[in-house]
Amino acid sequence: MMEAINPTVKSTKYSITAKVFHWSFVVLFIYGIGKQIDDVTLLEDFALLRFELIFAIIFVLLLACRFLYMIKTQNSSLPEETSALQKRAAKLVHLGMYVSFAAIAISGILTGGIYWMGMKEGLLIEAIITVHELAVKTSYALIGLHISAAVFHRFKHDGVWNSMVPVWKETKIK
Repeated sequence: MMEAINPTVKSTKYSITAKVFHWSFVVLFIYGIGKQIDDVTLLEDFALLRFELIFAIIFVLLLACRFLYMIKTQNSSLPEETSALQKRAAKLVHLGMYVSFAAIAISGILTGGIYWMGMKEGLLIEAIITVHELAVKTSYALIGLHISAAVFHRFKHDGVWNSMVPVWKETKIK
């Protein structure tokens, strides 16, 4: 049985660039979480510290490029009849993900820089690590909301899923 997109819904297609940004960040984030260090003393290894700093700097620069590209060139794929509350929630979740991802990278850069300068203990580094951990936990919650909303729209058949996800496509009613 073919599932169908509601024919009254205008579907917004994201550009190839937007899709590449989206799915590249999925891969980058999973990689970053997979390679994370659990013990700040591992930063004694200068090669690891350098890699972590370069990765975080590239991540935050790409994140800024993605944010600017999306706000300047792309429109929401939510249907016009979507409630104002749901539209606001979607914007807040997306903005929250940008902020939490940036906070992860920036706090990681600060942690590495402070550690490299010899401040390996104390209130400052502990505070930055706490911000880093809070940003990671916040990003998990927001990613969970984002994925839940995507799945919700997949079952709602309103075209939102198809606007960004390359698999399990909805089909149009003929």
